[in-house]
Amino acid sequence: MTHDFQGLLKQGSYINGQWHQSARQFVVTDKANGEVLARVADAGVGETEAAIDAAYQAFDGWRNLTANQRSQYLQRWYQLMMAHQDTLGLLLTLEQGKPLAEAKGEIAYGAGFMQWFAEEAKRAYGDIIPAAASGQQIQVVKSPVGVVAAITPWNFPNAMIARKAAAALSAGCTFVVRPAAQTPLSALAMAELAEQAGIPAGVFNVIAGEDAAEIGKVLTGSTKVAKFSFTGSTRIGKILTAACATTIKRVSMELGGNAPFLVFDDADLDAAVKGAMASKFRNAGQTCVCANRFLLQASIAQAFTDKLLNEVKALKVGHGTDNVQIGPLISAKAAEDVHQKVIQSVAMGAKVLLGGDYDGGAFYPPTVVSAVTPDMPLFNQEIFGPVVAICEFSDEQQAMALANQTEYGLASYFYARDIGRVQRVADALQFGMVGINEGIISNPAAPFGGVKQSGYGREGSMYGLDDYMNIQYRCLGGLNRVD
Repeated sequence: MTHDFQGLLKQGSYINGQWHQSARQFVVTDKANGEVLARVADAGVGETEAAIDAAYQAFDGWRNLTANQRSQYLQRWYQLMMAHQDTLGLLLTLEQGKPLAEAKGEIAYGAGFMQWFAEEAKRAYGDIIPAAASGQQIQVVKSPVGVVAAITPWNFPNAMIARKAAAALSAGCTFVVRPAAQTPLSALAMAELAEQAGIPAGVFNVIAGEDAAEIGKVLTGSTKVAKFSFTGSTRIGKILTAACATTIKRVSMELGGNAPFLVFDDADLDAAVKGAMASKFRNAGQTCVCANRFLLQASIAQAFTDKLLNEVKALKVGHGTDNVQIGPLISAKAAEDVHQKVIQSVAMGAKVLLGGDYDGGAFYPPTVVSAVTPDMPLFNQEIFGPVVAICEFSDEQQAMALANQTEYGLASYFYARDIGRVQRVADALQFGMVGINEGIISNPAAPFGGVKQSGYGREGSMYGLDDYMNIQYRCLGGLNRVD
């Protein structure tokens, strides 16, 4: 390996302030060419239990720090992340595949949650509520839930950890995370920087291991874990939620999506195309909030499609370090899964306008497909690839019916300029997040999360501490007694 990672390339789990090594190893590869990046010590049940124990032992010391002290640790962690943005971005590009500019953007996005929650740590306010009787006072006090366990996905290997860990640590919780085995290096680099920031041993722990099922059983089944947070597929989320029920622990789930992108006849088409490109093709379409179903009003469908095709044709595909806009998908299997959705939809009557010429490997060409109908896989399944699926509608009522025709409810987008329509459509969309004349909507100040089978709980924003804190009601009596 010729890259200089400035000491941030770690090859074993980070448990209680120590780096774990093992004879058992798994390989992490460059997703664009298959070259070996690292051989990582393969942690399992024993290491996971040790990490939980370390977090459990560290909890009292961490929660008893002042909010300002925890804030200072998070600020130092943020500063180190930004100081190493280029190195962290390169590491992320190599292990995940996304273009380098996007990877650096993810580092800044993830670090932004550390900065945000460094400030929110000092704003975990309680309340004094007017009492029902004289001589009483009602107090509402917030406190950290305890040890937080998390399982995070491969598509955002830095940011998905950062927005959970930053909230947990700011609230006074300690943290154990199992990153995806395809992309553990970004998480381990974050642990190295957490150590450099002075975050005490046991407060932030990373378990790198291939056996997701066994590690998940320990994290969900442990009575020492007070809260479990997961980002990933709805199928796995259901399994993990059921497992958490045995210990009645706090759970938050950020699951699958099938985002509609609606363009009405009063929209600014140039702005809509720009938003569509940003939403659809970021990370080669491998985001839970990317646009999947493009619902176009019939009168402007051709004009929008023509403009979009011109932009899609200009996209460059290649290794993420080569100044491209589209990198590889996470694996050849992922690309094949996307291609099968295209093939099946075409067999049902859809028409490929651009791309679709896949012949194996992890790279999938940017593709535009029209005449998509609700019974097709490209409409009713999450795509997770660089494929635009176009479906036309005649009026607002039909548009809403098509948009909401999904079990998912994470993100949605629409372009319109009539103020009445904007309000009606936003009210009618059954999604946790709505982008109105915007294609990129995620930021630390906004509450990220979904409804229906896209999960529950919110990450980021002023609401982001709630899932990591208990609310205690105290009724003080006898306050009017004078002895």
